[in-house]
Amino acid sequence: MATPSEKLAESLGALRTLQQDGVVAVRSRHLSRTHRERLVENGFLQEVMKGWYVPARPDEQTGESTAWYASFWGFCAAYLNDRFGNNWSLSPEQSLFLHTGNWTVPQQLLVRTPKGGNKPTQLPHGTSIFDARTALPDPGQEDTIKNLRVFSLPASLVLVGQGMYRANADDVRTALSMIRSASEVLSILLDGGHSVVAGRLAAAFRNIGRERVADDIVSGMKAAGYKISEADPFEEKSGLALASREPSPYVTRARLMWQDMRDQVIAVFPKPPEGGIDIDTYMQNVEDVYVTDAYHSLSIEGYRVSEDLIRKVRDGNWDPDNEEEDREHRNALAAKGYFDAFQFVKTSVARVLQGENAGQVVDQDHSNWYRGLFAPSVTAGIVRPGDLAGYRNGPVYIRQSKHVPPPGEAVLDLMPAFFDLLNEEENPAVRVVLGHFVFVFIHPYIDGNGRMGRFLMNVMMASGGYPWTVITVDMRDQYMAALEQASVNKKIEPFAKFLAEQL
Repeated sequence: MATPSEKLAESLGALRTLQQDGVVAVRSRHLSRTHRERLVENGFLQEVMKGWYVPARPDEQTGESTAWYASFWGFCAAYLNDRFGNNWSLSPEQSLFLHTGNWTVPQQLLVRTPKGGNKPTQLPHGTSIFDARTALPDPGQEDTIKNLRVFSLPASLVLVGQGMYRANADDVRTALSMIRSASEVLSILLDGGHSVVAGRLAAAFRNIGRERVADDIVSGMKAAGYKISEADPFEEKSGLALASREPSPYVTRARLMWQDMRDQVIAVFPKPPEGGIDIDTYMQNVEDVYVTDAYHSLSIEGYRVSEDLIRKVRDGNWDPDNEEEDREHRNALAAKGYFDAFQFVKTSVARVLQGENAGQVVDQDHSNWYRGLFAPSVTAGIVRPGDLAGYRNGPVYIRQSKHVPPPGEAVLDLMPAFFDLLNEEENPAVRVVLGHFVFVFIHPYIDGNGRMGRFLMNVMMASGGYPWTVITVDMRDQYMAALEQASVNKKIEPFAKFLAEQL
């Protein structure tokens, strides 16, 4: 007779087969009742609604949202295809978000379908789908992104309302920058007789420095007999001229976000301390704060480490072969990795204090920090050596966050652009706040992003003469909530104020 563990392994094998086939939304028919109930009972499946499930992790606490947010888009695609077949599309607004790489989980997903009931379908954690009985995209104006039916990018720009330009300016500017030629939108404008929209779009293209596209829209509409009155739909002119052939919409969004947020940071973050810095004193203070910093930074990430363990690792008194200490082997490896990485970070701090460009220093050194964090785990056989090679090439999700970091293929474009922004930024307060925020927004690694982000923040602190700053574990909820506000709602002030209070 099979043991409970063997039975669970059999059920997990059935679930793994589904996942290998690309199934995200698990239907009752996909698994036998025995497998399904066993997986739910052991926390490997979560019920979304009757007959529908998503994979989960058994270590998630009751009520935690991570599994749902990680599965949201895949689940919605499968559910909508099952319910409406081919006769549905996301709204033009939501389509525009996805075209520009904004995969933030919405509170309510707006769906167009001739079969719509004009009512919401409730989903976990306060999310829902609203199926509106509305027309689908015209032929040639539809697209598909990761199994989600959407309006094409040109059609989305023509059909979104004026409110989008103010509420989601960065996303709309990014979408505008992705248009290669006026012909992409002009055909839709002419076929639909959208003279008012044409004036709005022409002015919007001028706002981002795309005069040629704007002129072509105006001349094309006038040639067809339409009168055009341009009216800029944005609240203010873009401070950033956007290239017509930006390699990645993610890069455009990052640059716009930096441009929009920097003045907000400057308004609330303290000015750098006046007077010179005694480098030896500063470096001694960094050394003195190590135990406290390591304890809190690791604890924020969920590692259970004591200050005594951290001191043992620092002083070389930790014995990984000692059975008593091996009980917390993973925690100890994390502490050892933090110590090794901290040594590299101190070198970076010293370089910055000696006058080197902080952005260039971090660009050159951050790979050493990362390898330091995880080299002990590689040696122990817990982490694959290949994981130290560089940035992630797959998806990653942040626990309990609606923010979905950019896909792996976007990271290679984003990180050089991020370091360019740091290199060019003259204000140290902006380097501190946006350096940390944008790094974790990108989430370039599979693991360790929080620790790396706080290391980066403190190197930027040194660049402005601010002291090494510890974010304590008792402030974790406020810390994560402030980052969520910045990532999801584009409000950086709460995070800037939070860091200012920790100085």
